[in-house]
Amino acid sequence: MAGIGPIRQDWEPVVVRKKAPNAAANKDEKAVNAARRSGAEIDTTKKCRFPPFWFAPFFSLNHVTSDNAGTNKAASSGTSLNTKRLDEDTENLAHERVSSDLKKNLMQARLDKKMTQAQLAQMINEKPQVIQEYESGKAIPNNQIIGKLERALGAKLRSKK
Repeated sequence: MAGIGPIRQDWEPVVVRKKAPNAAANKDEKAVNAARRSGAEIDTTKKCRFPPFWFAPFFSLNHVTSDNAGTNKAASSGTSLNTKRLDEDTENLAHERVSSDLKKNLMQARLDKKMTQAQLAQMINEKPQVIQEYESGKAIPNNQIIGKLERALGAKLRSKK
């Protein structure tokens, strides 16, 4: 290693800084005062909802339909056609539930086999709560689960429609 000479750095140091704050961050009073002290350019335009005076010949105040201009409110606060249609809709949107025939047949077949709800649930790889919901009539019918129950109990649970 003799004869190589002193080791030198050939590059300039790099300084990593955070990104400059965006416009939203510059709105608070502390940021504005700090920018004034540092001599940065500050834009102090006030936004208004009325057109400037030079725009008056092209704009009539009679055409203004909303007092919400420049705000984040809906364009119209009255009921729209869609809202009215939804209010008039009387369709029942409830899910289909297990029929009383199915829950009676399930309970009878399980009791004939002398099984508990937990044992039946374990047999078909479902949670005991599923069997409980089917027997109480609260479950939404699932043909896969009903098929598993029929195979496990060896009985037809669904009645012909």
